[in-house]
Formats: sequence, C-alpha cells, structure tokens
Amino acid sequence: MRTNRYLMLCVLVSSLGGLLFGFDTAVISGAEKLLQRVFHLSEFWLGFTVASALIGTIIGSLTAGYPADRWGRRPTLILIAVLYFISAVGSGLAWDWFSLVFFRFLGGLGVGGASVVAPMYIAEITPPQSRGRLVAVVQFNIVLGILLAFLSNYCIALLQLGEVEWRWMFGVEAIPAAAFWLLLYATPRSPRWLVAHGRSAEATEVLVRLGVAPEEAARLVREIKESLADREVAAWEALLSPRYRRSMLLAIAIAAFNQLSGINALMYYAPRIFEMAGAGKDTAFLQAVAVGGTNLIFTLLAMAVIDRFGRRFLMLIGSIGYILSLSVTAAAFYWYGSNFDDLGNAVVLISLLVFIASHAFGQGAVIWVFISEVFPNTVRAYGQALGSFTHWFMCAVISWTFPMIAAASGGHAFAFYAAMMVLQLLWVLFVMPETKGVPLEEIEQRLAGRGDAAAS
Repeated sequence: MRTNRYLMLCVLVSSLGGLLFGFDTAVISGAEKLLQRVFHLSEFWLGFTVASALIGTIIGSLTAGYPADRWGRRPTLILIAVLYFISAVGSGLAWDWFSLVFFRFLGGLGVGGASVVAPMYIAEITPPQSRGRLVAVVQFNIVLGILLAFLSNYCIALLQLGEVEWRWMFGVEAIPAAAFWLLLYATPRSPRWLVAHGRSAEATEVLVRLGVAPEEAARLVREIKESLADREVAAWEALLSPRYRRSMLLAIAIAAFNQLSGINALMYYAPRIFEMAGAGKDTAFLQAVAVGGTNLIFTLLAMAVIDRFGRRFLMLIGSIGYILSLSVTAAAFYWYGSNFDDLGNAVVLISLLVFIASHAFGQGAVIWVFISEVFPNTVRAYGQALGSFTHWFMCAVISWTFPMIAAASGGHAFAFYAAMMVLQLLWVLFVMPETKGVPLEEIEQRLAGRGDAAAS
C-alpha cells in the first residue's frame, strides 16, 4: 500500500505540468480583449499575440525529447517548471507588447515540453493495466488548470481592476508553478531512462518502490534492455525508419484532429465567443467557467472508463458528440448573425457545453495516453515530441486564424470544425488501433509488424 501511495504521489506531482499547461492555455481568454485595447492590436496581431505562446509550444514540443533522453525525464520537468514560473512573473510585469510576447513565448516552451515529457514519464512508471487511467491524470490536471484559469479570470474581473486586470490574470500562475518546481524533487527518475543509461540496478530499485514485486521488476528490466538493443541508431533517424511509420502516422493524425475540432479556439476565446452570441461581459466570463466545469466532469468520467472500454470507444462517442454540437453551433451563428437573443445565446451555450463534454470524454482523455503508447522505448521521447509538435502547430494555426474568421462569421469557423470531425470519425472507425491493457513492448511489436492492434 505504501508503494502504491508513492506511485500515486509521483503521478500527481508530474501531472502538475498538465495543470500549468491547462492554466496557461486558458488564462489568455480573459485577457485577450484587454490586450487588444491596451496595445491597439488588429485582429491579425491579436491572433499573433495569442499564438505567441503557441510558437514557443511548437519549439518546446520539438526540442523536449532531447533533454528528456539526455538528462532524464525528471530534470526536464524541473526545467519546464522554471520556464512556467519565469513566464508567469514576466507576463504579469511586462513593460510593453514585445516583452509580453517574449514571456508568453517562454511559457509556451514550458507547455510544449510538458505535453511531451509528463505523459511519457507517467507511461514509463505505471503498470499496463492502469496506464490509461494514470496517464489520463495529466489530462485531468489540464482541464483542472483550464477551470482554475476561467475561475481566476472571473474573480479578477469582478474586482474591476481596470487596465492592470490582465497583469493579475497572468501573474497568479507563478504560485502553482513554484509548487510544481519544488515537488518534483520528491519523484524518482524513469526506470526506462535508467536502463537506457546503464543503471539497471537503480531502475530495479525504482520499480520496487513504485509497487512492482522484485522478481517482476527484474523481468521488466530485462525486457526493457531487449527493446533498447538498437539504441545505437540516432533516435530521430530511427523514428523516421519504415519500422515506425505507422506509429508516426497514428500520432500525427490524432494530434491534428484534436485541434481541427476547434477546441483551443474555445479555450482561448471563450468569453469573446459568448459575447458574440449576445452575453454580457460578466455573463460571458461565468459561461466560460461553466465550460471549464463541464470539461472537468467529463474528463473524470472518461478516466473512470478508459481502461475498461478502451481508447477507440471514447473516441467514437466523442466524435459523434463533436459533429452534432459543432453543427448546431454553426447553424445558430448563421441563423442569428450578430442579432442574438436569449434563446440564441442559450442554444450556443448548450451546444458548446455538449462540445466540451464530447472533447473531454473523447479526444481530451485519449490523445496523450495514445501518443505515449504507440511509440517504443527507443524513440518514445522523439515520437511524443512529433505528436506534440503536430498538436501545437495546428493549435497555433487555429488560434491565430479564429479572430479573423469569426469577424466575418462565427458560422464559418464552427462549420469547418464540424466537417473535420466527420473525417475524424472515419479515421477512428477504419484506422485507429486499440492499445488498452497492452504492455508497451507488445504494442511496439504489433505496430512494427503487420498485426492489427485494433482487434485486440
């Protein structure tokens, strides 16, 4: 029982990177209209300001694999915590637009790195039968961070702080960032990383502390050694080999579809969207809190069933919910235009709550679990980086373009997202394999060969 508690401690601490990921993602939604006014930004430059953190996220996701492999997962998470802290303080104290963009960029580096390293670390310290649930703790913390950001923005808005309101919205992130930084020193190194660096005895000790029986720990270390036999091949070179092509395509697809749903358009611009649908400022902030709360509830539900029903089941339910909710939202914007009444506002609110529930139960719960599973030990850090890069690149595109598209018609944006989710549904039905309960080393064998894991 003691070791199980230790495993949960390690999972909870490392997944705090996800909480800061979510907070950093959503906090801009409360500040973006003020930033547009204070810095006199056009729709184009507003989109760029929002996307500036995402540019850092793209770079962070691409480069996080190198320090994670060279220095270890835990030291890399510590570096990510430092970036979060500096970004929060710097953004709150920014003296002009350029400094704000720079510090948001640093935070983006942390978000990108966390999206790679946190789920990878958890996948490597947890047993196969509970891996889905425990890696999904990262997603739970992401949505908890989103909810906390919406709540924080709402509370700060109620204080009527005027032109400095946005500074407080950014600055409060320094508190959880500092906690994440300090708590990481209580976690161990990844046993798979230790084996890869010739520290098998230490890896065995870590596995035992995490709750694995000594004889099972010894067997796991031997299997990890075997899976690392071709380690001399450079990781990126190995990743690009035909052997891992299927894993790459699966990671790219799920990451691209995640953002083509329009999820981060809602996360970054929730109050703006609700104001477009006729809500007042305070009501728009409160409706954003409702979005965060729904996200949290359905993430918890998904975590409870992901290892029972599998990844594909959640993706199927989520895809159907996406299509229905986005289609209704698009129809509402086409019908009402800029003349929303209370009924129209309620239709948009309910539709977007269904949308966020569908995301939380499907893509949101599955993406980081799935990407962490489909790559083998030898290239996992770089495979995770590839999936995260795709996710954040698409996120930057969606977040940058949304203000310009929405200025013409909110219906255009949501209709496009609905069409993309029809394609996702087809991908889930005909391409996506099931990885529920399969040891990481066995997943590697299935995807490298011709076997179809979808039947498992």
